[in-house]
Amino acid sequence: MAQHLSGPANLEGQVAFITGGAGAMGQAIAKAFRQAGARVIATDRVAPEELGQALGGGIDYRRYDVTSRAETDQVIDAVLAEYGRIDILVLCAGIIARTPLGDSTDDEWDAVMSVNVRGVVNPARKLFPLMCRQGFGKILAAGSIAAKNGGVASGPAYVASKAAVHGMMRWIAKAGAPHGVYANTLAPGPVETAMWASVTSGGAPSANGTVPLGRYGNADDIAQAALFLCSPASNWITGTSLDISGGMWMD
Repeated sequence: MAQHLSGPANLEGQVAFITGGAGAMGQAIAKAFRQAGARVIATDRVAPEELGQALGGGIDYRRYDVTSRAETDQVIDAVLAEYGRIDILVLCAGIIARTPLGDSTDDEWDAVMSVNVRGVVNPARKLFPLMCRQGFGKILAAGSIAAKNGGVASGPAYVASKAAVHGMMRWIAKAGAPHGVYANTLAPGPVETAMWASVTSGGAPSANGTVPLGRYGNADDIAQAALFLCSPASNWITGTSLDISGGMWMD
């Protein structure tokens, strides 16, 4: 098995591949990993120059569609050819849907499952076998407390998609453990991002009445949790779902 670096948040020399890099959480994670010494490749569907402007310097940004297996394989092959390996995979690409079950359409279900589930499957099935062969890897996916509490402001398609992500990460954790490959899931509560703004366009309820810690989360809260789960500080943690909800969900 590969030797792990010492230091709780030291990612020096490791190569991290991040999907959903244009979103608030993806950007914050990319920047946090870069500050921790990782070589970061951030990806999204936006044009490279737009993503580059958002992320700033020191981060390799690439454009591709996570729902396409062919594009996923192509961009990962290119990264592997340039960097030699990928040590960390962070899966942040996602969309939300709020339509009640009886009014939901096939197109909506297909769109949500395509991004939220296939967008996790495509990079994971490409990199998981490679990580097993290299003897080390950390895979982290963005889930949601909606997968645990049934959702507050989200619809059934979103809840089901995130439940699928949580289940898949547990499978990867069990299969990868003998090979030094870790898999965990982040389970954020309400985080002040563009996605949350779209859900609460009519006005968000006061955090004082819904969040025990008295505020909604922000992207940096998620980034610090991601850094922990992808760093040597979490080397005896796999198959877990880390709730980051200000106390909205407790188990």
